[in-house]
Amino acid sequence: MTGGTIVKQEELAKSIDHTNLNPDATVKDIERLCEEARTYNFASVCVNPCNVNIAHRLLHDSAVKICTVAGFPLGATTSGAKAHETREAIELGADEIDMVMNIGALKSGLYDKVYTDMRSVVDAARLGEVGAGRDIIVKVIIECGLLTDEQKIRASQIVQEAGGDFVKTSTGFAGSGATIEDVELIKSNVSFDMGIKASGGIKTAGQAIALLNAGASRIGTSSGVKIMAEALGEE
Repeated sequence: MTGGTIVKQEELAKSIDHTNLNPDATVKDIERLCEEARTYNFASVCVNPCNVNIAHRLLHDSAVKICTVAGFPLGATTSGAKAHETREAIELGADEIDMVMNIGALKSGLYDKVYTDMRSVVDAARLGEVGAGRDIIVKVIIECGLLTDEQKIRASQIVQEAGGDFVKTSTGFAGSGATIEDVELIKSNVSFDMGIKASGGIKTAGQAIALLNAGASRIGTSSGVKIMAEALGEE
């Protein structure tokens, strides 16, 4: 297994958000995703909101969490729309929400607006009866490929200020994926307990392990099965 040896195979599996956010994903595609996640005991499946009910039906009796997205993939919907997506997804069975930051507001220096946008999702996930008694995780996608290093740092700090659990590097839809440099930059500018999800373009065990060694705690990938086959020496 390449890319470092400090990550055990079971730890690698438990770091993976097994993902299918394709717009043309069929019911059979989501069923296969869930079956694979159960087989390898991945951390979660990450699916579009319309597929949360399918994933919940198939995985509610397993340790695999249901992750979905809000404001995806552009982050340009209103805060109210993101909050509504969050509440509805949790009602359908989602355990984790990956929201996309308002990227344009961040790049415009409108940090209060960025904070309010993130906070609307955090509050929707944790306040009221929708998520009562459940530990709902909120990850914020800052889309590193569109930001300067200074903007990445400020965005990550706002995620922490707004009560997010993870900074996520990218959607995978903006032409740039996860890099070791971005993970290390985020890690050095947030508190020790802040999670980092590396996402976008991760296709090998070596890549995944290198990103975990750099400080990521989750890996978002549609290549989870391939990564585990490589890690287990099955390729």
